[in-house]
Amino acid sequence: MHRNLLFDLDQTLLDFHASEYTALKIVLMKNGLSFSDEIYQAFKEFNKSLWLELEKGTITREELFIKRFEYIFGKCEGDSSNLDPLKTNDEFIKTMSVNGVLMDGALDFVKRVKAEIQKARIYIASNGVTINAKGRIASTGLDQYIDDIFISEDLGVTKPDPEFFDVCMERIGEPRPSCIMIGDSLTSDMLGAKNAHITSVWFMPSGDVKEAMLEYNIDYCATSFDELYEILEKWSKEIV
Repeated sequence: MHRNLLFDLDQTLLDFHASEYTALKIVLMKNGLSFSDEIYQAFKEFNKSLWLELEKGTITREELFIKRFEYIFGKCEGDSSNLDPLKTNDEFIKTMSVNGVLMDGALDFVKRVKAEIQKARIYIASNGVTINAKGRIASTGLDQYIDDIFISEDLGVTKPDPEFFDVCMERIGEPRPSCIMIGDSLTSDMLGAKNAHITSVWFMPSGDVKEAMLEYNIDYCATSFDELYEILEKWSKEIV
């Protein structure tokens, strides 16, 4: 039986915010609009709130894409009256897809997992847009070490819905005790693992860690790739 490691992508292996910042700057300025750190911060915070709504099922993906650019157009100097928010969103996603940025130490960590943890398989389990996720993975060289990629757009369902993990488990084809979910988000990764009844590692935890671990039934916490490796190595040896 393999050791099936399901990794969230953004802020776990890839630096989403670095790619997001670069892509937003390129797209807004290309369309004659202003860009600043303050505009990026406003986009980032509003975008995060929309993704939380998507996780709850209160908005659709298309509504999310439209709303985030309608919102940011209102924050920029320049004429956005002829800009289509959905087309601008497409430009943004395509630009992000060729601007992947690894978290510091992520590539060495993944290489070590593949080389040293016996029977390890590495999967990406991420909410997001397929072209964006796969493009950024490929642009960093991370794709050489990935066994399969599960993206919510492809699956038609988002974390933390148990159905997301049901599809993953079906494609992996091995028992749930052989799987472990690693991610930074409580509301998608840790709640998703809890809903799916699989082992979880909260990566880069913040806030009231003890309370969150109890609420989401989190099995492990890791604050660095070295600590994460030790956890995964120990866990892998406990699987029968």
